[in-house]
Amino acid sequence: MATKFLLTFAICRLIVTVGLTLDPTELLRLELDGHLSLDPADVGSASRDFGGMQTAHPMAVLHPASPQDVARLVKSAYESAHGFGVSARGHGHSINGQAMTAGNGLVIQMSGSRGKPAPPRVSEKSMYVDVWGGELWIDVLRSTLEYGLAPKSWTDYLYLSVGGTLSNAGISGQAFNHGPQISNVYELDVVTGKGEVLTCSKEQNSELYDAVLGGLGQFGIITRARIALERAPRRVRWIRVLYSNFTAFTQDQEYLISLHGQPQKFDYVEGFVIVDEGLINNWRSSFFSPRNPVKISSLNADGGVLYCLEITKNYQESNADTIDQEVEALLKKLNFIPASVFTTDLPYVDFLDRVHKAELKLRAKNLWDVPHPWLNLFVPKSRIADFDKGVFKGILGNNTSGPILIYPMNKNKWDDKSSVVTPNEDVFYLVALLRSALDNGDETQGLEYLSNQNRRILQFCDEAGINVKQYLPHYTTQQEWIRHFGEKWTLFSRRKMEFDPRHILATGQRIFAPLLNPRGASF
Repeated sequence: MATKFLLTFAICRLIVTVGLTLDPTELLRLELDGHLSLDPADVGSASRDFGGMQTAHPMAVLHPASPQDVARLVKSAYESAHGFGVSARGHGHSINGQAMTAGNGLVIQMSGSRGKPAPPRVSEKSMYVDVWGGELWIDVLRSTLEYGLAPKSWTDYLYLSVGGTLSNAGISGQAFNHGPQISNVYELDVVTGKGEVLTCSKEQNSELYDAVLGGLGQFGIITRARIALERAPRRVRWIRVLYSNFTAFTQDQEYLISLHGQPQKFDYVEGFVIVDEGLINNWRSSFFSPRNPVKISSLNADGGVLYCLEITKNYQESNADTIDQEVEALLKKLNFIPASVFTTDLPYVDFLDRVHKAELKLRAKNLWDVPHPWLNLFVPKSRIADFDKGVFKGILGNNTSGPILIYPMNKNKWDDKSSVVTPNEDVFYLVALLRSALDNGDETQGLEYLSNQNRRILQFCDEAGINVKQYLPHYTTQQEWIRHFGEKWTLFSRRKMEFDPRHILATGQRIFAPLLNPRGASF
């Protein structure tokens, strides 16, 4: 009774403050187990994201206590005479407002929910874990490690929600071998845009399963995911080597990912670009001694640019005596700069959680909650040298304002039935420009300058005929989305009409205009 009274009070406030157009009794009938909040702190948090470049205030925020709460809210939106948008929000790490909804819309706060619906449930026998869609990957890791197990594929940053990364792809240096996170999911529970709760997999409701994975939240809200597990290693040999020649760098990366599935391989392959000396001695600087800083000028960098190959070898304490020989045998086949090997050993958990340590340092300096005009691109292998010449040695100049990751992946580790689009080549690269915009008086580090530079990079690729695909894509017109999806657009739009016919879900992606006219009208 008290809950209904508070909800009635909340709805009345909605009517007064934002001119709510839906019938208040629609929300009263929901009988939610969770909490519908108008708290300014909740609404304010849901109106922002990590990108820091967009703001959109929802009319309320739901903290669900169960998957049924999610289904009731979405079904209410679907059946509403007036309609309202619904966006699922995880840890708020989107860049361009993708998890936001404005005005006549509600946000479902999936991560950090009060009274989390269910803890991770591990099956040692079947080697999987069932997790709530809003669970953070760091908590998935902690739960599975209690059984000596861990997911196979990761993202570099673990404080992201399971549903969030599976709605995009979820990639890191393990993707060349295990594929992205979406290639390591056995089963999903999904609330569709009609408010239906459906279990889906390759064998059951496969069309929904394929649509949701990498589907940018357009077809349903993931409330449960069954994630594949493997035996967790105890320790990691973490290695970095430097290159001054881009061709040698990419040839070695491509050789290493060709070893996928073989026992004698590195377990993680990434890399990054270094175009200024400050970056090499400050970004992830635990490898480099402040007393003996690495000098780009001393390494004959091609065009003033260096490339760092980052690789790891996992091992158990039982085979620690052979790790040196295994690593040495692999390194002998590479063509990096002699005497540029930087190595450290650390626990597996510490390696996976490495970016969080950098986050804490940036937070201490008030450098975390700043705009992040990130640009993530999939670049076909055949054009990566042209990209290097035009962008790394051209547009970027000698100041990056953040790390630039570059590493290749094998297309055959990606399921083409999913909603993700990648370049049509057997090998393609992720190039991630992870820049932070600072208001420190330096124009080249400001948001406007970096955003313009991103546009120049995209324009360069377009004019040079480099068929890049955006990862974590952001477009503002449907024509741009149609071009992005290419031959997949017909299937993508058909799936939208099947699973979210009123275009209720994830309106912040700006792919489809909401159809909030009365239900029963022609769409």
